[in-house]
Amino acid sequence: MENLNQIASQLALLVLPVLLSITVHEVCHGYAAYLLGDPTAKAAGRLTFNPIKHIDPVGMLVLFITRMIGWAKPVPVDPRYFKKPRRDMVWVSLAGPASNLVLAVIVAAALRQAGPMLAATPLYPLVIMGQLTVMINVGLAVFNLIPIPPLDGSHILEGLLPERLAYSYAQLRPYGFVILLLLVFTNVVDVVVGPVIEAIYSRLM
Repeated sequence: MENLNQIASQLALLVLPVLLSITVHEVCHGYAAYLLGDPTAKAAGRLTFNPIKHIDPVGMLVLFITRMIGWAKPVPVDPRYFKKPRRDMVWVSLAGPASNLVLAVIVAAALRQAGPMLAATPLYPLVIMGQLTVMINVGLAVFNLIPIPPLDGSHILEGLLPERLAYSYAQLRPYGFVILLLLVFTNVVDVVVGPVIEAIYSRLM
C-alpha cells in the first residue's frame, strides 16, 4: 500500500509538468507554422493552451509507465503553404524543442528566486513540480533533437541536407519509430543523451 501511495504521489506531481510541457511544445510548432503561412493548425483548433486538444491517451499512458518515451498528438502542418518548404519546416521543427528550453530557463530562474522561500512551507510541492518541469522540458528538447523519424531532429536534418541526400534519408521514415524504440529500450538513447540532459539541467539549476 505504501508503494502504491508513493507511486500515486509521484504521478500527481508529474501530471501538470507533463501537460504544460507537451502543450507548449505542440502550440509552438503550430504557431511557427502559422507565422510562416500555414493556417492548418489554427483551423484545427490546435493553437490553444488547452492540454486536452494535444493529449494522445496512448502516448501519455506510455510516458507515465516507461518514464522515458511518450507522445502527444502531432500538430498538423502542411508545407505546401510555405514559401520555402524545406527551410520553413526546419524552423517549424526547431520551434518545439526551442520552446521547451525557454520554458526550462524561465522555470529554473523562478525556482532560484522562490525555491528557498518555499522550502519549509506547505507549498514545497510546487518546488518539486518546478524541478520536474525543468527536467521534463530539457529532456523533451534534447530527446526531440535526435535525428531519427518521427522526432523533430529528423525534420531538421532532412531540411539541412542536400536534396538528394534528404530524399535518401527520408526513406527511413517508415522504420523510424521501431529504430527509436530499439535505441530507447537498449539504453543507447539514455547513454547518449542522458549526460547532455543532466549537464543542461545542472547548469540551469
